[in-house]
Amino acid sequence: MRTWQQAWSEALYGEGGFYRRVEGPAGHFATSTHGRAGELLADALLRLVDREGLRQVVDVGCGRGELLTALAASSRHTHPDLGLLGVDVVDRPAHLVPRIDWLVSPGGPDLPDLGTPTDTLVLAHEWLDVVPCGIARADGTGVLRTVCVDEDGGEHLGEPLADADSAWVARWWPGPHPPGAVVEVGRPRDEAFDRLVARTGSGLVVAVDYGHRAGTRPLHGTLMGYRTGSACPPLPDGSCDLTAHVAMDSLRSDAVRTQREMLRGLGVDGARPPVEQAHGDPAGYLAALSGASHAAALTGSGPGDFLWATRRVP
Repeated sequence: MRTWQQAWSEALYGEGGFYRRVEGPAGHFATSTHGRAGELLADALLRLVDREGLRQVVDVGCGRGELLTALAASSRHTHPDLGLLGVDVVDRPAHLVPRIDWLVSPGGPDLPDLGTPTDTLVLAHEWLDVVPCGIARADGTGVLRTVCVDEDGGEHLGEPLADADSAWVARWWPGPHPPGAVVEVGRPRDEAFDRLVARTGSGLVVAVDYGHRAGTRPLHGTLMGYRTGSACPPLPDGSCDLTAHVAMDSLRSDAVRTQREMLRGLGVDGARPPVEQAHGDPAGYLAALSGASHAAALTGSGPGDFLWATRRVP
């Protein structure tokens, strides 16, 4: 029986793993990078690019390039020279426009050589939540032990946490941990984020994810599976996505803000168009109303509570 971290990694990124499936992640769930919401997010990111004086966007864990496609369309006239690079575990999808470059990643916390890009927005949108991490549960005496799992999801407690993981817990998820409490040991996510920063020559590195901060750590953990649009038991057999929220403050970023705060600061507020517009420009009014609805969804309860961790690379 393997540790959850080992089983999780194989289930998502091994041969035949979930993220290598033909239908891609979008065949099972939608994120803020998909559809009309993705177009609004792309527009906001272009404003961030302008504000920071950047020349390229690198999208890490980009699925099949949905957000990059939206960025290419939105920037066609306003930012024709903006570089666009996708990084994911599959080969470059054939449907992408020629302007979008691509690098194949090993998956999980491992990254290809990004070429030390400069003046670049490096975006990791819902990447860290699928970087497998150790799962620990407190035994009857409150000692945190590594959780092991079989392919059917059956679990048992293994050895006490290793020293490095214990040190991470003491710093970022301190006890006491009552019997049965679960800790998702975020050290692999911290290290992955540090590697991403180290491979960036200059610019802004942004991790966007489900997350929590000190004082709001979940008592029973957040590990969950998703399949064909619905939550399901987390089975490490390659049939479903496996995700757990990120301890965003442990990334040691320059700032952590909610998506609501970030997007409103970039002009996405969900304000409805004036109803008078419907009389003189009904088509424009309906388009603006649709955009406002999606903007409200991006900044409302749920997606609006996503956390953005940002770190500048001078």
